[in-house]
Amino acid sequence: MAPRRVAGGNLSAPANAGAVDDRRRPRVRVRDEDRRLRPDELGGQLGARATLVQFSSAFCAPCRATRRVLGEVAGMVPGVAHVEIDAEARLELVRELEILKTPTVLVLDAHGRVVRRAVGQPRKADVIAALGEAV
Repeated sequence: MAPRRVAGGNLSAPANAGAVDDRRRPRVRVRDEDRRLRPDELGGQLGARATLVQFSSAFCAPCRATRRVLGEVAGMVPGVAHVEIDAEARLELVRELEILKTPTVLVLDAHGRVVRRAVGQPRKADVIAALGEAV
């Protein structure tokens, strides 16, 4: 069964949130069928409690803002790491994970299991709320 997608939500949106066509807000996928990512796939270490994985591209303005937000959250929540992946340099992983736009953010638990996914620039409060599911 394919993971459910929620349009117009945020990282902390419940699985049954209504679908709203608002392209300015992130699109969320709640589960990634228990997919686990290893440090060698990420090019960085997993956080002791959670990892924020950001897929970016060179000319993506929202990617810069997302990098700032995720870096701030990783800096203020103990045991949380932020790993940024250049989507163009990692096309095989991008295809495998069905990354269609940048920025795409995956929230991983301590074992590298994908617990949340969002497309678009997240708000800091939503990232912190999504970490609650990962830790």
